[in-house]
Amino acid sequence: MATTKDDAQIDTASHLETISHPEKHHHTQEEEVLGRDFTLSESELPDGYFTSANFLGSMFAIGASFGCGVGGFGLAAPVLSFINADIGPDPNVSWVALSYLLTNSIGLMLVGRLSDLFGRRWFFIGGNALATVGCVVAAVAPNIPALIAGETLIGLGAASQLSYAFAVGELVPTTHRFMAQAWVFAWAIPSSGFAPAISYAFVFRTSVGWRGIFYLLIALNAATTLAWFFFYKPPTFAMKHSRSAKTQFLKDFDYIGTLLFTLGLLLFLMGISWGGSLHPWGSAHVIATIVVGFLSLVAFFMYEAYAGLKEPLVPMHLLKNMPWNITVLLWSLGAAIYYALAILWPSMVATLYSPGHGVMWAGWVSCISNSGILFGEFVGAGFKRKTNIQIIVVFAIGSVFLAAMASSTPDTPVRAAVFVFLAAAFIGWNEILNSTVATIIIADQREIGTATGIAGSARSFISTICSTVYTVILSNRLSATIPAMVPPALLSSGLPSTSIPSFLLALTLGTPAAWSAVPGLTPAIQAVGVRAYQDASASAYKTVFLSTIAFCGVGMVASFWAPNVDRFLNRDVVVQLRGAKGVGGEAERDVEKL
Repeated sequence: MATTKDDAQIDTASHLETISHPEKHHHTQEEEVLGRDFTLSESELPDGYFTSANFLGSMFAIGASFGCGVGGFGLAAPVLSFINADIGPDPNVSWVALSYLLTNSIGLMLVGRLSDLFGRRWFFIGGNALATVGCVVAAVAPNIPALIAGETLIGLGAASQLSYAFAVGELVPTTHRFMAQAWVFAWAIPSSGFAPAISYAFVFRTSVGWRGIFYLLIALNAATTLAWFFFYKPPTFAMKHSRSAKTQFLKDFDYIGTLLFTLGLLLFLMGISWGGSLHPWGSAHVIATIVVGFLSLVAFFMYEAYAGLKEPLVPMHLLKNMPWNITVLLWSLGAAIYYALAILWPSMVATLYSPGHGVMWAGWVSCISNSGILFGEFVGAGFKRKTNIQIIVVFAIGSVFLAAMASSTPDTPVRAAVFVFLAAAFIGWNEILNSTVATIIIADQREIGTATGIAGSARSFISTICSTVYTVILSNRLSATIPAMVPPALLSSGLPSTSIPSFLLALTLGTPAAWSAVPGLTPAIQAVGVRAYQDASASAYKTVFLSTIAFCGVGMVASFWAPNVDRFLNRDVVVQLRGAKGVGGEAERDVEKL
């Protein structure tokens, strides 16, 4: 007798249940028919499935919402000083970035795990709707606290918007996941690759100013929310587990672990981000939050490992998968390099290379690092075989070019731009390989959301620590190099010693009024002082780029254990969208009968 598509689905589900969860084989056949596992071969899908409105609409929603999630802060960050000057100034302006970072880092794991258990549809619809509301709040913000509130909502929504890896990965054949992720990254070209130029254009070339950034994001977020609602119809909770299981799932959910994780990650990242900026590193605010946060995270992992939970927030068997652990580490260290460039390059452009150029020039040149990342991601998507060898090569090359940035001086703008682009491009290549492999190398594809959510939170955790190290080194070096190099140059050029503090203030403000307020300043003296400041800054940047060798060294060693996923690159589709060319109708009718 011929095997039907439904029979194949039942056999696949039964096979995976027996291998992965033998203890769960008390499920009835009726539950298995409803699709505890939805994996099918591409050839078993109905004709025209990949050109159906639901599939194409879902692909649009995933890509466009990723662009919105990146732009939620990426577009505002380059002009944050102008925003603060407009509706501030406020000493708490750094919370605009912190609120987005903290809510997003925590939300990534929660969205991944909860959507694995309860179904994805409403998490993505709700996340995009929340981001839309956040953009409205930010667009009309009369002051910095209101903008912080808006960015908090945007960050919460971005937790679902940035959960692109598993959202797109489970909809396409496994062998096409690399190209599918490249499709998603393409939507970040305006909101990441060209974000500084677009942001500067809003501020300096439009009448609406910086608020135009959020007006644009309101429209895009609203459009993606509608796309999620009308087209994205993955299996529901009832199709996954049957309706009778919902109460039991809610009863067994890991509420204590969720609280420990949320509290621990929130406090630890908050303390790391506070140190040296809002509060001194030795202050009680910083030490207490870091220590309590760290202890909460330790308690969380102990609880997950030994509490005997039925539905843990982090299934411990994932952490026993060493190829997956290595992939997450390499993904995270690549992100740390990305953030090093994102932090340092725009600052270098403004300090070392912008004098004598217009503001839009600075905006365009600042795009080089993010554009390089995206370029590498697109190139890497076309080379899906032998990922282990690729990762070894591209991580090493990217690390070398990053360290070579230490040779940059105020007189080498072209060399610096080339090195930044190449470092970013090879690390972007590393990014798409590891972010995709992280969705493939897990043992059970039903946990793709959980695994990718954990990876996303780990990525934020590690990259935040590395970024903090970079900024602390830069701050400490500047506090040493500027006093050592700028005042002597000013004194030797004839500026009175009493005018040095006002000169340093003018360097920070950069306004004509500030320069005119420096007693005894002449154009010649100003040129000497600015050059000394650039040399002092270049010396500090050199130290920071050399410090990246430590993190890159760890990544280069780890890359030799990167997994090869060639054997997994089949044409299986993990999840089919309901209503797309006949898919799901029969299963949905079975659900209604329960």
